[in-house]
Amino acid sequence: MSTMTIYWIIFIAIALASWLVSYSLKQKFERYGKEALPMNGRDVAAKMLRDHGITDVQITHVDGRLTDHYNPATKTVNLSKDVYYGTNVAAAAVAAHECGHAVQHATAYAPLKMRSALVPVVSFASNWMTWILLAGMLLIESFPQILLAGIGLFALTTLFSFITLPVEVNASQRAVNWLQESGLTDRETTEMASDALHSAAYTYVVAALSSLATLVYYILIFLGGNRR
Repeated sequence: MSTMTIYWIIFIAIALASWLVSYSLKQKFERYGKEALPMNGRDVAAKMLRDHGITDVQITHVDGRLTDHYNPATKTVNLSKDVYYGTNVAAAAVAAHECGHAVQHATAYAPLKMRSALVPVVSFASNWMTWILLAGMLLIESFPQILLAGIGLFALTTLFSFITLPVEVNASQRAVNWLQESGLTDRETTEMASDALHSAAYTYVVAALSSLATLVYYILIFLGGNRR
């Protein structure tokens, strides 16, 4: 079996895993979205920030579904409409998770600092790497250095994906611990929140593995081109 055949088997396996993780995530958020809690996502976020002594972070809502994120540049916890107004376990879990990033920021959590430092570089790489990789593959026999430069840019985005993993896992751990300690969730609903956030974390794992597989693909093209 050739190296490229093995690669395509891995690529298809990752694509299937991505679909399964996305489907599972959607199902769990729909299920836990029916488990009522006394506070909506906005209030959950506000309480978690207060409990951690954070007073300089704003809470707002954004369009879309599962578009929730924390922006360290503007110090804003941005919650989707369903989470912002939702009074259920799923909404509380997501709101607390995003506040987990705010707590990371406030405590100078090292992986978050590293990821934030890479954002401008990764943004530049994302804007140019597709064109550089395409030009590199077309001109590989004449100018292999172009493809190598594209691979270097893509490697930065892959590194970013792997640095994101501990950031997301840690934010989820902070969220689940706080939900339980604050008394907002009991044992059963805490397990639900943990399950939902674990499923969300798997999407980052699959994304990182997919990025790594694609990086290997471009490296194989580069090595194959240099053997001609």
